[in-house]
Amino acid sequence: MRYLMSLFAPRPLHRCFALLDHNGHCQAFRQCSLQPMGDGWVEIEEVRLNWLNQPLPASARVAQQQQQPRLRARQLLAT
Repeated sequence: MRYLMSLFAPRPLHRCFALLDHNGHCQAFRQCSLQPMGDGWVEIEEVRLNWLNQPLPASARVAQQQQQPRLRARQLLAT
């Protein structure tokens, strides 16, 4: 029964990240739900192994979402 229930349970969404060195070359990839700790990790659209040890294309990066609207909503709820 647990197996059947697990089929319908929501699963965490995994995001793709690339570790860049000081020259902007891709050193590693990681898929996880939260951004990895440490400097150099950037969120990317997808993992492509041919990017390893190469400069990461600008089009590969995910556009950073604005945090401001979320902060305003929290402030409104707090008052």
